[in-house]
Amino acid sequence: MKSLPARLAAFHADGKDRYGVVTEDGIVDLTDQYGARFKGLKEAVEAGALSELLAAAKGRSADYFESDVRFLIPIADPEKLICIGVNFPDRNAEYKDGTTDAKSYPSMFIRFPRSFVGHGENLVRPPESAQLDYEGEVTIVIGKGGRRIARENAYDHIAGITLCNEGTIRDWVRHAK
Repeated sequence: MKSLPARLAAFHADGKDRYGVVTEDGIVDLTDQYGARFKGLKEAVEAGALSELLAAAKGRSADYFESDVRFLIPIADPEKLICIGVNFPDRNAEYKDGTTDAKSYPSMFIRFPRSFVGHGENLVRPPESAQLDYEGEVTIVIGKGGRRIARENAYDHIAGITLCNEGTIRDWVRHAK
């Protein structure tokens, strides 16, 4: 996997959803330059063009300050969001009740795009629950599809990594044993 030492972002500014590169000085907006080719970051990921976007922003002045935009989720309409639960030993221990062994494999569950918010936005706790459990998550963005991919080729399918603040309403969750 090639390292991309920059942050791509989707954001709302001037009444329009946009995308670009976050730099030390602000955000370089690439929407007008690339909008005819890529409606959003999803299309740029699918085209394998993230390096091209980063190169286009290099050396350019910022078009927006971070404080002047509302960040959106990076990929507005992903094909699917598959999450891995109970994926590290300390978390696994929280689910042991003394009668069952720790699971050999982590659990999987799905999320829907509208259950996510952009950077700096608030997670909303439904008033029906007082048990919002939140935690930071590492999110891998798959840019190249595949099936039965050999372990040594797995990194070739990763477009990027982002961080996510995931929330769960614990009193609505039924734990499988």
